[in-house]
Amino acid sequence: MYTDIIGYTSLAQKNEPLALALLKDQGEIVRRVLSRHEGREIKTMGDAFLIEFPSALEATRCAYEIQKAVREHNASKSSDEIIHLRIGLHLGDVVDSGNDISGDAVNVASRIEPLADDGGIFLTRQVYDQVHNKFEEQLALVGLRKLKNVTLPVEIYRVVMPWEKVRPKPELSTKRIVVLPFVNISPDPNDEYFSDGLTEEIITRLSEIRDLEVIARTSIMRYKRTDKSVAQIGAELAAGVLLEGSVRKAGNRIRATMQLIDVSSEGHLWGEKLDGEIGDIFTVQSEIAEKVARALEVKLSPVHFKDTDDVDAYMMYVKATQLIHAETERSLREAVSLLDSAISRDPRFVRAHASLSYAWMGLSNFEEYLVAAKKAEAAAQKALELGPDWAEPHAAMSQVHIHFDRFEEALREAAIAVELNPNLADVYYSLGLVRTARGDLDQAAEAFEKATKLDPLSFMPRFTLAEVYFLSGKEQEALAVNERLRELHPNNPRSYLVPSYLYIFRGEYDKAQKLLDEGRRIDPQEPLFRLNQGVLYALSGRKKEAEATLKLIEQDSAESTRLLGRLYIHAALGNLDYALDALMRMAETHSWVPWIKSDPVFRNLRSNERYTGFCRKVGISPG
Repeated sequence: MYTDIIGYTSLAQKNEPLALALLKDQGEIVRRVLSRHEGREIKTMGDAFLIEFPSALEATRCAYEIQKAVREHNASKSSDEIIHLRIGLHLGDVVDSGNDISGDAVNVASRIEPLADDGGIFLTRQVYDQVHNKFEEQLALVGLRKLKNVTLPVEIYRVVMPWEKVRPKPELSTKRIVVLPFVNISPDPNDEYFSDGLTEEIITRLSEIRDLEVIARTSIMRYKRTDKSVAQIGAELAAGVLLEGSVRKAGNRIRATMQLIDVSSEGHLWGEKLDGEIGDIFTVQSEIAEKVARALEVKLSPVHFKDTDDVDAYMMYVKATQLIHAETERSLREAVSLLDSAISRDPRFVRAHASLSYAWMGLSNFEEYLVAAKKAEAAAQKALELGPDWAEPHAAMSQVHIHFDRFEEALREAAIAVELNPNLADVYYSLGLVRTARGDLDQAAEAFEKATKLDPLSFMPRFTLAEVYFLSGKEQEALAVNERLRELHPNNPRSYLVPSYLYIFRGEYDKAQKLLDEGRRIDPQEPLFRLNQGVLYALSGRKKEAEATLKLIEQDSAESTRLLGRLYIHAALGNLDYALDALMRMAETHSWVPWIKSDPVFRNLRSNERYTGFCRKVGISPG
């Protein structure tokens, strides 16, 4: 281990007493921690320590505790008194001459330490190989580095310190707006459907404006009855402007009060009251949207459509759309029931049909794939017939086309939807799926990033973005996105899937198992946990357990679930013929996964002639 105080030489020239005080503090901290980890202090060289350990794990734990102790020390100090420490670790043979050690290993450790960040720990691949399954904190790949007087490039990793996980403050945009849920201040709490409906329609109306980015309703409804400040909400959603308001219903009259607030200053930009009749609620909504657009100096589309006059049907739709984005089997089935009821009340309700399509697409993960997908297609087709000039039916049909491997049609419908409503997050999600299926992961990530930006608190865009980052080799980005996902959706078991899969392929099976166990505690019936468990068993050499897991999956009533289990677990076990049998059947049922070209578990499949035939069948290139 080498330690070093950043900028010590310069400080000593400017303020020698302060430099000596920092050196004393550093020495006390290092030696105090060192004694707990069997470390042997070889020597100090000015502000640097050279330390030897009998174990790479003890060295890594010691380095972590030193940096933690330094951070705790710095917390009570002024900016001038802070210790800026960095540490380098390497494992190798040394020549011990009693009071000193020498050799290439010492040279490497001394060369990687200056590369570390302030408060950071850099370690070589040799250390990583010894500790990555045992060390408690996350280790991240930095990459190959050419070091002075070292012949070959050295692969370097870093310890991800807990305080690094604090998210940076986002930049706020005045063209990015949050419409908070309008508050019902009517005497009757049952009148809340008016306030929810008003919120929904204003978002829909403002979303048509190309000059604005409007946060989706599925995200903003999480702030209903919130006690968070304007600044907190703006920071969490990276928005510069916030619209808040209230609705009072008295008899047949409605009064809406609203104001625009600048997030940065929390200052009042504009405010107004509007009165209207209950029967004219959609006109009131349009007036509010137009006034907000003028206040923001953006142009509102002159064309707007109304797809229902039935308030009860509308409120069923509002509740159902929120349930769809929860992405659990229970929420999706409840959404289908609500939307069926809404359509029974108003069979010409365009957005209810489009949302029903989304609900059935979500349920394709939980029941027979083709049955659910065909129901999704029927609902999207009906929505298109009723509302060809609405963006939502085109977005829904775009996802349906993906379910049936019609990628060019999916792109065409997505383009129409974007033209009609550039702020519809679902459209960018569709584009991301098409690009993932085609192996264009960078473009896929851009699409999922856009979907996440428009609907930052929704589950599926962020979940899939984490998946694509992992498949692209951007492991730290994947873990960061998924960490935020777990913060937002702590009770959704699927938030444990991506990191568990990532750790499986790192060979960190204990970490992966812990995550799978945590997810299963939330929902023991989630089928994808059983799938990941089977892959873990297979890749960790536990063949019998993997085969037993597959037998359990084979008992599922849905063929699509059984095929998914065969594909993944046989691929992980190296049973390529069986895996390819499943894949070819999935081509017939359209139930294959969009990351077939990039998932590492399928690496060996992709060099097989039958895989090339599969690609031709579903319309993607094998390369």
